Amino acid sequence: MDRALLERLSRITDEEQKHLDGRDTVDRELYISGPGTKINARRLLAAGKLITLRPHTRFVRFPPHSHDYVEMVYMCAGSTVHIVNGQRVELRQGELLMLSQTAVQEIERADVGDVAVNFIVLPQFFSNTLTALGEEETPLRHFLVDCLCGEISGVGYLHFCVSEVRQVQNLIENLILTLLGESNAKRKLSQMTMSVLFMELLNHTDRLEYPENEDAIAVRVLRYIDREYAHGSLGEAARELHYNVAWLSRQIKRQTGKTFTELVQEKRLAQAAFLLRNTDRRIDDIAIAVGYENSSFFHRLFKSVYGVSPKHYRDGEGAAI
Repeated sequence: MDRALLERLSRITDEEQKHLDGRDTVDRELYISGPGTKINARRLLAAGKLITLRPHTRFVRFPPHSHDYVEMVYMCAGSTVHIVNGQRVELRQGELLMLSQTAVQEIERADVGDVAVNFIVLPQFFSNTLTALGEEETPLRHFLVDCLCGEISGVGYLHFCVSEVRQVQNLIENLILTLLGESNAKRKLSQMTMSVLFMELLNHTDRLEYPENEDAIAVRVLRYIDREYAHGSLGEAARELHYNVAWLSRQIKRQTGKTFTELVQEKRLAQAAFLLRNTDRRIDDIAIAVGYENSSFFHRLFKSVYGVSPKHYRDGEGAAI
């Protein structure tokens, strides 16, 4: 980050000075209207504004809270530790954390060198961004849709480990400069920059970490394969499960140690072995039933895995499953 900009963001605020002077709790009057623990946008955003930013307040621990807006936390220097929906997230320099309105967050105490910027964003600000992302179902698009709809079943947060991606760093710095500036076109410029930033983030889903709100990805993929092993595909699985194809492929390999194709092959051959031992269907019909139109290929593949031909397996040779 530009040194002058970092120095500006690092300045001790009046609020922080009070904590350095001994105040050990957050001043809820600065953040919350009424009872509860939900931080209110109207406490932080000027009337009529859709987006603003403020440096993260250091020298105090923030207890569990949520927001009635979308928050994006960018780590300019140092690191901070966030507990989001019970999961520990360490945000390091150059990384970006996005929080939906449903996320419950607490933040451990940050020191003087831990400089972060909080973007406070009303959901409607992202309407143009959502259009720019197109129709492909990705975790990022799902997150935005959930934020716009106030969906309570969404993942809650996205953690982008993009510290080494220069394009992302430049775009975030430009967004900060725009919001700190006095341009008459500030809203339009910030919306355009945000849209380009999100489009760039789509190119780096391999650097995205986020929680599964239902089953683990591998379990969901295996369920799909159990049902669609004969005719399913990675592309169809990605569409059904609402993931980017390349990202899903990497996650399957990371979580199972196998590729999607290898998992499908295991399921097909296991089903073929079951049918060989428990039915009198013709071997070529079994091959077609489990997804192999080429009978010769099926025979070679089966023997390479089970050590015997399908016929010999049916006759009792080889291990039963």
